Amino acid sequence: MILRPYILQGASKPTIHKQCIRHLHKPIAAPPIPSPIPFIPDAPTFLTVIGRKLSQHSAKIPSWEALFSLTSPQLRELGVEPARSRRYLLHMRERFRNGLYGIGGDLTEVKDGVGELRVVEVPVPKAKAPAGLRLATASQTPFTKRLVVNVAPGEEAPNKPFEELRSVKGVTLKGLRTICGPHVKPIKGTKGLGAQIVVAEGIWEQKRGHKVDGGERRKAEVRAKRRSEERKNAKP
Repeated sequence: MILRPYILQGASKPTIHKQCIRHLHKPIAAPPIPSPIPFIPDAPTFLTVIGRKLSQHSAKIPSWEALFSLTSPQLRELGVEPARSRRYLLHMRERFRNGLYGIGGDLTEVKDGVGELRVVEVPVPKAKAPAGLRLATASQTPFTKRLVVNVAPGEEAPNKPFEELRSVKGVTLKGLRTICGPHVKPIKGTKGLGAQIVVAEGIWEQKRGHKVDGGERRKAEVRAKRRSEERKNAKP
């Protein structure tokens, strides 16, 4: 059999299509494992704060590295059920990997799962001070502003320069000295100037929605039956 030249040429060189497939099969690097933060130092604490009773699986996830490297099939083999719990864990894991924390995630001074907050006055440069901060009042020094900052346990003032102080995220100051925010507990004896954030079950939890009067398809039917029953009961 005589082979034509173009057939020989096509058989000797790989096609562009095959070359593309070869490049697409290169292994994808695993996402990096984030470092723990002071408020979330280990895997059991992470499972506790994200809620949905995932803390009951703490013994099945032995380390921080395992928490951020286990796949959904591996979690299923370990007994993390139901499937929506695994999806939720993977979702919250990616949020943490991307630096999206809940309340207390930006605290730097934490001991035994407790971060303390204090209200402090910070000087403001005269050139940048708004009109409201330029006048002295009975409770505030001129050219100062009040911040809610994280302090070391048992301390009343931060150990950082004023220029480096930042207000704790998710926390506000109500009035002159009342610290408010989700899962913020006042400290007795501080007259509202002190509070704390404590690691607890579900403080970072994203609540699930619930159906009202059934799903989208049954909602109209359920509500129509209810109105019909109300009309019947309203008749004398």
